[in-house]
Amino acid sequence: MDFGLTFEKLLLIGVIAAFIIGPERLPKAAETFAGAVRKVGEYLRDTKTRMRDEIGPEIDDVDWRKLDPRQYDPRRIIRDALLEDPPTPPVKTATVVAATGVTEPIAPRTPLVRREFTRDFPPPFDLEAT
Repeated sequence: MDFGLTFEKLLLIGVIAAFIIGPERLPKAAETFAGAVRKVGEYLRDTKTRMRDEIGPEIDDVDWRKLDPRQYDPRRIIRDALLEDPPTPPVKTATVVAATGVTEPIAPRTPLVRREFTRDFPPPFDLEAT
């Protein structure tokens, strides 16, 4: 992550902190600051290790830049969704064996036509959905 901090800015912050804190308390403040930085680094390493343990080695394959929400432009997403044609499913023709033993093609059913279900035309049933 880039916070825009350069070496010159950090040096300026350090000089201002030295003037504010004073030379008597500066060693103790530097020690406290170093301990806090060490604890934050330790926390980050521990978090990274725990994530690897829980998610597994697949975490190394994730492209985190693709998941950055700042890259998404809502206007582009809406424009793409409105201009994109919905995918049309391929039409499958089925055959039915009549009582005479002759196979006849069945025209695909349109969802807008209401049909009566009979023994010859049962309602659709999806084995994967139940």
